[in-house]
Amino acid sequence: MPNPLVGVPEALAEAELGESAAHLMVDDSIYPLEAVYGASFTFLDRCFVLIDRPEPGRFRVTLSTKKPGADEATLRALVGEFANELLAQAWRRKIVEENRATLEAVTMQAIGGAMGPPTLDELEDFDFSEEPFEDPLGIAMSWEEKYGKKTPPKGDADASAASADAAAEDAAEDATADQDSDAKGGAE
Repeated sequence: MPNPLVGVPEALAEAELGESAAHLMVDDSIYPLEAVYGASFTFLDRCFVLIDRPEPGRFRVTLSTKKPGADEATLRALVGEFANELLAQAWRRKIVEENRATLEAVTMQAIGGAMGPPTLDELEDFDFSEEPFEDPLGIAMSWEEKYGKKTPPKGDADASAASADAAAEDAAEDATADQDSDAKGGAE
């Protein structure tokens, strides 16, 4: 006959000392079935786990120790650990649901990067034509096409032309001086 566990709410868990088993009632609106499965899986090395649904909206998880003769403290510890693991599994599931798009994007990039460069067959199938493609957001055009090429102001153009002429004259003078020094060096 099931007995309530000391320190655990009566509606939540009960123990059967003769069978070395504890029964834990789980509300499925709080803990989804996947969380119950995950928590149960972590206990498979320590006890036998049975999950059933005695009534709609609730799961009953039975934890039976693998060694017979478990006392109430052992069963209470199992129930407490299972409840903690159940909460952790439900939280992990919620995090995965919220980050599903990010996880899928990272996974696809990893798989795509591992595939390597395209083969020649894939390149043959690629459309290299000059025909325009649809670009409703206008992101496929260059900066110059979108905003026009900037022309330098009139004063800046004259200044840059003058500095270019001066640089050319300096280069010509340097070349002449080098030729003169070579000619003198060769005559000596």
